[in-house]
Amino acid sequence: MKSKKKRRQDDFQKVKLKVGKRKPQADNATDTNFRSKGINLPEQLKTDTSGPTTHRQLGINDLLSQLHHYNANVKHSALLGLKELLSSSPSVLDQHLSRLLSEVAAVFTDKDGNVRVAATRVLRFIAQSVPAERVAPFFPLLRAHLSCAMTHIESSIQEDAMKVLDVLLEHYPAQLAARPAVLLTNFLELISHRQNSGGAKRTQDSKGRTWALSVNPNRNLTSQQWRLSVLLRLGRFLQAVVEERPVEEVDISVQNEGVFGSKADGTLTPLYLTWEELRCNKGGIKVYEHSGATPTQHSSFKLRPEVDSGGTDLEGLSSGEAVQNFAATLVPLLLEVWVESSTTDTTWSSCEGAHLLSPDAMSVMFQVLSVLQLLRKLAPQREHQDSLDAWFRKEFLGDFQQHFMKNFPYGIQDAPRHKMRVNLKRNKQVATVSGATVDPLALNITLCQVMVSLCQKNALGPEVDGDWLAPLRTFVRETLSNEVKLSYRQLYMLLGTVWKMMLTQRNKTVTEELLAAVYFYYQQKHLTLQTRSLLLSFYSKIYEQEHGHTHIARSKVLSRWLASLPVQLVQLGHRNPALSARLIQSIQAAASRGNPDLLSSLQTQACKLYDPEEGIVVLLPSESQQRMVQLLFFLPKMPKPLLANLSFCCTAGRISASHAASLIRIVHLRSSLSGWLAGSQEAALQDVDYISFLFSTLTGFSSDKLASLQEAATVRALSTSLLSPVGLLPTQLEQFSHHWDVVEEICHCLETLGSKSQCFDIMQSGILEYLSKLRVVPDSMAAGLLRAISRLLDVSTLPSEQVLRFLSQCCLSLLTQLVTQQQEASANTSHKREAIWGACVAALSSVPRLLRMVLQLRVGALNEEERPQLGQILSMLLQHTPLHNQLMANTNLLVEMIQHLSRCSRGATREQWLTDLLYCYSVNIAHGSNAQRGNLGVRELY
Repeated sequence: MKSKKKRRQDDFQKVKLKVGKRKPQADNATDTNFRSKGINLPEQLKTDTSGPTTHRQLGINDLLSQLHHYNANVKHSALLGLKELLSSSPSVLDQHLSRLLSEVAAVFTDKDGNVRVAATRVLRFIAQSVPAERVAPFFPLLRAHLSCAMTHIESSIQEDAMKVLDVLLEHYPAQLAARPAVLLTNFLELISHRQNSGGAKRTQDSKGRTWALSVNPNRNLTSQQWRLSVLLRLGRFLQAVVEERPVEEVDISVQNEGVFGSKADGTLTPLYLTWEELRCNKGGIKVYEHSGATPTQHSSFKLRPEVDSGGTDLEGLSSGEAVQNFAATLVPLLLEVWVESSTTDTTWSSCEGAHLLSPDAMSVMFQVLSVLQLLRKLAPQREHQDSLDAWFRKEFLGDFQQHFMKNFPYGIQDAPRHKMRVNLKRNKQVATVSGATVDPLALNITLCQVMVSLCQKNALGPEVDGDWLAPLRTFVRETLSNEVKLSYRQLYMLLGTVWKMMLTQRNKTVTEELLAAVYFYYQQKHLTLQTRSLLLSFYSKIYEQEHGHTHIARSKVLSRWLASLPVQLVQLGHRNPALSARLIQSIQAAASRGNPDLLSSLQTQACKLYDPEEGIVVLLPSESQQRMVQLLFFLPKMPKPLLANLSFCCTAGRISASHAASLIRIVHLRSSLSGWLAGSQEAALQDVDYISFLFSTLTGFSSDKLASLQEAATVRALSTSLLSPVGLLPTQLEQFSHHWDVVEEICHCLETLGSKSQCFDIMQSGILEYLSKLRVVPDSMAAGLLRAISRLLDVSTLPSEQVLRFLSQCCLSLLTQLVTQQQEASANTSHKREAIWGACVAALSSVPRLLRMVLQLRVGALNEEERPQLGQILSMLLQHTPLHNQLMANTNLLVEMIQHLSRCSRGATREQWLTDLLYCYSVNIAHGSNAQRGNLGVRELY
């Protein structure tokens, strides 16, 4: 026993410490006498340089991986980092578009509201940067996540899903509307629920409706505000579906809606087809068997055989039956929303008889009507539209009359505002829903349009649908007649309502009342260009329907409107060229039909319209000028003042040469001398006035202008000489070219009159009376006279001596001008020089006596500067082959002139112009058989 105890004491023996002695080191003591070195791993410490990063040094992979984190703050910061990264580095969006869309769409249903809001902002940024064609491959995934969010059990997620839907509707409406079936069902489930549950069907109502409105008290919004939010998005979605319908919907031959209902505005847009695109396209292209004025609407020809696709047509709203089934579910719900909104607040009646509503109720009711309008437009093809309208009338006309027309018209209730403490968060949410405040006028106009669309087509009297249409007509008439300020959209809808009423009611009294109301609005001042153009388009297309509808024919209001158009055109002038063009277009359409009221007013205002200084014919653009020129054909009469204005318009250069030529042709056709009159159309002008018009236009200048040129200052500036007996006023190249084209057209008209000799006698009389005594004339007028004389002169015609003298002076002056300006001539003036030379040569060759007068010039009286010019003129004439016969016939005069020039130019050296003249004479004339005697005198000069 002692030995064991002793051993235990040895094991746990206490160490005795002594003063001054070092403390013994423990057995487990750590030896710190060592040196350490750092371990450097450069590969691990490197930052990720594979792509751009945020300010927190996070790349795209890090941010996308954080979206799967369980913490909402991490996901929110990751979404903020994504937006920062995409803003600073757009290339990341192109490289990682697929991952971005899938990861961002996955958090549409996140439990945290801040994460959903951040995801919506990132989606908006992506949508603003990526086009639709690049998103198309990934859009089914976006649509699936959106559908999950819209049908989520959490109401807050459903509310945020509306914001996601807004982004997609704004940027990708076509992709969203491509497969509308699932989303339409989701819209129904947002505001309603099925009445059957648990497999056992509940009792349905009398009409077999299985959907009823739902109420969720857990929402941050009231039921009315939530339904308004859903209906707003449903309307935008249906609008996208309607806009993405195939082009074959637009059919210009449809007469039920009338041409005013189309947005084609009377113009046809060509449709370019590509077989590769049509091969996989479900939309059809209508091919008419008999095209032309009345194409066959229902053609048996099919571009491809129709294949029964089972239930996909119903799901995709690509058949009339599918649209009816969807409308049968939605319209009863819309009626319940209407009844709920109209009876939620205490009803008020104003002193004007309007049923007052709160702003929220009015917004909801307006969206109900807007959705109903879009439902009618969902017909996949035009042939389904009539059946869909008939179905709407059969199923819901009674309900619409009961609920919509009961308190029509509606007004807004001005509720007093009380100061109270409000919840800022709730107030912010309400503001986002009620942002689109609806005007009561917009609600009433939309209601009119919805109800009028249900009118029975081809009604024969006002008694058909008259009981419920009367309040609508009264509202439309009072709105247009009481100077109510309407927006363009509201006016467009009202005019569409008026159009529909007139074409369905077919009653003259109703038509006159409605047209009078529209005309009262048309007469208001300060209407915008867009509004005025819309009204003009409405009346023009109403007038086009006049011959097919007896209740529109001979309308007094329409006649008064037509008679006012020329007056409005004069008053408007060129201040608004676009509106003036619309007025001219309307005037032309009525004038082509021979409307007496318009033609009488147009005749009265013709001189003002065609005034050469301030008339719109010279102030408007070229296209409008062309229409104004065409209007001349329909004028009953063309008096002398109007012809004077037209002549000045042609010569002043304010309209183009082509328009001036068209004007001259129209005046020619309206004269009895042309021998062509359309139908029972009488000649618009007398023969004397027509000839005076042609002669005045041929001269190119008015009598006052020619008289002013004869003043002393002008005569001194354009000094005359023996070689240039008439002073020529040089005209600008543009003015000369314009006048030359006019001269050619006048010569063509004169040649078609029949007797050239009579035309020449008339022209000769005009020259003798008005032009032969002029000392200064423009070169364009002189060339034009020579051109006309050469084309009109007949072999049996003998010009008078005085006329020949004036023409020879003009010809000699023009030839002198060509020679003097030959050295200064440029390439731009070649056309003018050729025209003048051609006119002179044509006159000299066609009028032999004219050439003889030119050759009878007194050469001895010429000075030293004029002799070389005459020599060059003679050289030019000798080189022209068509003049050889006339020159050989006047060889004696020609030889005498050459001899005089040679004697006056004798010297040590012969000048070059004389050498050229002698050479031209020897080559072209001296070798002729009829000029042997003339050669003897000239040979001596060699």
